[in-house]
Amino acid sequence: MSTYAIGDLQGCHAALEKLLEHIEFDPARDKIWLVGDLVNRGSASAAVLRWAMGLGDALVTVLGNHDLHTLAVAEGFVPLHRSDTIQDILQAPDRDELLGWLRRQPLAYGENGYLLVHAGLLPQWTPQQALALAGEVQEVLRGDHYRDFFAHMYGNEPRRWHEELHGMSRLRLITNAMTRLRFCSAEGEIDFAHKGPPGSQPAELMPWFDVPGRASSDATVIFGHWSALGALLRPNLAALDSGCLWSGELSALRLEDRRLFQLPCAGLPGTKRWK
Repeated sequence: MSTYAIGDLQGCHAALEKLLEHIEFDPARDKIWLVGDLVNRGSASAAVLRWAMGLGDALVTVLGNHDLHTLAVAEGFVPLHRSDTIQDILQAPDRDELLGWLRRQPLAYGENGYLLVHAGLLPQWTPQQALALAGEVQEVLRGDHYRDFFAHMYGNEPRRWHEELHGMSRLRLITNAMTRLRFCSAEGEIDFAHKGPPGSQPAELMPWFDVPGRASSDATVIFGHWSALGALLRPNLAALDSGCLWSGELSALRLEDRRLFQLPCAGLPGTKRWK
């Protein structure tokens, strides 16, 4: 049995199929962990969701910002962006089943010393605290009043964590950190403006995983979201968004021996030229 953590798919179903063939994935034996952003910007988001649903217990995924955006669009709270490619989900005969399954996925997942999250963790959060906070959002998304969450999800405030935060301000900060974080200050204030590689940011900012004393450093955090960062492996870190959508590579990390598999995506259906 092997467990493969795979980077952002974003609707790139053709690349996914080729990668699964390359690693000889067997759903009867192996497991897949996805870092989120299963959908949007690629050409086959509905196909990716149907594949993921069909794996049942052989798959673990967390929610990414594009997944949450898709749900908010479907609920009518925001319009489609010009670059969105989720019409195949919105017009699908099994739309309700696909969206209902997606909405019930967690923001973070932990197992055997690994913590799976889409974007990152604020430096104050221990792995246990991060999972508990993700659970607060998950409880709302799985509850009867989930539409209230999408009505107030968008926004960049607050930018710093305080335990006293409550209501939608608390849920928005948790969601933004786990699905949008790249750079932050040493105090953990989120920056939303800079998306380039490390070194391109202002001096007062740093990658979230490089903040001194980061409280989650005793777990191996697996994440995606940051295509400009690319694949990055450290003893307690695995960044797996290597820009498949942008004709980069689709990355899979086998957790048992930390072997990295990468599939070149240029020219495959649904991919784009580098942004």
